[in-house]
Amino acid sequence: MEPLELLELIQKGESSTVQFKERLPHTDSIAQEMVAFSNSSGGLIIIGVNDKTGAINGLNFEEIQTTNNLLVNVASQNVFPPIVISTETVNMSGSSLIIVKIREGISKPYKDRLGTIYIKNGSDKRRVTSNDEISRLLQSSKLMIADEMIVSETSILDIDVEFFKKFIQKKYNKEFEDLGIELKQSLQNLNLLKQNNLTLAGLLCFSSNRHKFKPLFTIQCVAVNSTTITGDKFDDYEQPFEGNLKEVFDQTISFINRNLKKIQIGSSFNSAPVWEIPYEVFEELIVNSLIHRDYFINSTVKVFIFSDRVEIISPGKLPNSLTIENILSGISVPRNPILQSVAQTILPYRGLGTGIMRATSIYSEIEFINDQEGERLVVTIKRLNK
Repeated sequence: MEPLELLELIQKGESSTVQFKERLPHTDSIAQEMVAFSNSSGGLIIIGVNDKTGAINGLNFEEIQTTNNLLVNVASQNVFPPIVISTETVNMSGSSLIIVKIREGISKPYKDRLGTIYIKNGSDKRRVTSNDEISRLLQSSKLMIADEMIVSETSILDIDVEFFKKFIQKKYNKEFEDLGIELKQSLQNLNLLKQNNLTLAGLLCFSSNRHKFKPLFTIQCVAVNSTTITGDKFDDYEQPFEGNLKEVFDQTISFINRNLKKIQIGSSFNSAPVWEIPYEVFEELIVNSLIHRDYFINSTVKVFIFSDRVEIISPGKLPNSLTIENILSGISVPRNPILQSVAQTILPYRGLGTGIMRATSIYSEIEFINDQEGERLVVTIKRLNK
């Protein structure tokens, strides 16, 4: 790193990716910083800078040697699993600073020697104690996938058999009975049943009792004739929808249909009215929210219809290294691969990573916000025909 670039970084102060240390603290303390960075998005520790004032207090040659050795020992012996770090010494106007680069880990969750998990929280760090957060860390390392997890107390009796048979007929162009496979074996082959319990994918896709076991894995809708929601007075409101994903999708589209304006296209008296925002936009975005949301977060997808916009808020930031630019260009990283596979048959979903591209090509007034701190993806669709 060039001295001028480092100076600019220091002048900006600490952040979720930059930490200052005037000298190395106790090994446990620096291990906690490494753990937090590894469990988050990675970052830099700059040694030789006062974290309170930003004043530079460079290290001498002996301190540089001792600090580098200690950093390597901490990364390999006090962080579990061990991590690989890189260090660089930069001289700024006669003051030598050490820059420690810690990459986002691929084997999350990382822990200190006491087994404590830390993540970054702004410029600070915090302990992780929630099972949901630990599950998301495992998910980011691809050690755990939400849609293949067993849902306890479910069974094959919770399957809507007729709906499943229609799925088989559409997917394989054969009647279920012609496959020569028992229902249980068929569900197991598709990763919808494990150890006599439904997986989350099986429950979401083929159980009308989904709300009994996972009441918040659905969509909730609100409409107000205003630009904000104040109090509890709504023009239209729905409790979280019950049923499987297909039923949830249909109910959501029905809610949007009755709360969007219709526009007459063409001069003919018999011309069919269309939605003020094309139907296909919502088809793509609602399906996307059901398939790609984070099912380790126990919350509903929210659809808010305001007088000037529609907001779709999905639990979970974009997975792994995905960015807004990635998804707008058609790049996709499957978070729920079983759901993604099944959805191509039960929902209007193509599974090619082109849904977002299609929505924005049809209607340009769409904004995407990857809220990493709030762990959510916010899609805002402007209403131009108020």
